[in-house]
Amino acid sequence: MTIQNYIEHTLLKPEATAQAIINLCKEAQEAELFAVCVNPCYVELAKETLKNSFVKVVTVVGFPLGATFSRIKALEAELAIKDGADEIDMVMNIGALKSGAYHAVIEDIKKVVEAADKHPVKVIIETCLLTDEEKIQAVSLIARGGAQFVKTSTGFNKAGATVADVKLLRKEADKYGLGVKAAGGIRDAATAKAMLAAGADRLGTSAGKALAEAYHD
Repeated sequence: MTIQNYIEHTLLKPEATAQAIINLCKEAQEAELFAVCVNPCYVELAKETLKNSFVKVVTVVGFPLGATFSRIKALEAELAIKDGADEIDMVMNIGALKSGAYHAVIEDIKKVVEAADKHPVKVIIETCLLTDEEKIQAVSLIARGGAQFVKTSTGFNKAGATVADVKLLRKEADKYGLGVKAAGGIRDAATAKAMLAAGADRLGTSAGKALAEAYHD
């Protein structure tokens, strides 16, 4: 596959305008990227803008902290799917994970997976806040919750994806048949190449168009 098949062209900034989302979608369409990733309020706009393309629409749930009520996360997912979202990226309840409240983490994921109605769900674990042991535990809980991917980061915390984390998550994800999405800080071709070599199945990046062009060149 080409680099375009891995890229989710992302714009999640709180100040993002409708025109910026339209531009994002047009860039993704022109570069033939896999998907765009936008905030829930822009799912319908993105879907409409991309109606004549194969570019998918991904949105976020419980973003960026993951610490809201499970039923709110589920409702966000349900509404996003109704608006046309193809995939859901939810933030894990990281405090619950670190507290050892594993059942609560699993149930939180299950509710979103159910609300997503068979659409793929990725679970963001914010790797920069976790020990390696917690990352390993997180992957197990994601599998038990029925989601399809583990995702490294929101991009809103102190660090994003690292090659070491992607390698670790790849090793654990393979035990359960999960995918791995690397996100946060992937802004140049060298970094993207390193993440793919480490085992990433998807790349979440605001530099999707530039990366595609760099690989093409």
